[in-house]
Amino acid sequence: MKKPLNLPDFKNEDEERDYWSKINLADYYDPGDAVRISFPNLKPTSRSISIRLPEYLLNRIKEKANEINVPYQSLIKSSLRDQFLGE
Repeated sequence: MKKPLNLPDFKNEDEERDYWSKINLADYYDPGDAVRISFPNLKPTSRSISIRLPEYLLNRIKEKANEINVPYQSLIKSSLRDQFLGE
């Protein structure tokens, strides 16, 4: 840690935003000060997309999802995750 960062009391968000835009945090913190933290209950954000699939493929995915008792979109997501992230 280089020098203490004494935060003022902000009257509003605009004042706080202005404050943070004018300071350089490198003057106050060394990269070595960083501590890894974890947020185990934080859900990743998701985004809706559109994808065109042949009808026979979508029907087969829905059938397979029904066989294993999961929503078909969850099956698609887990299959993509496994394929691309190896989980």
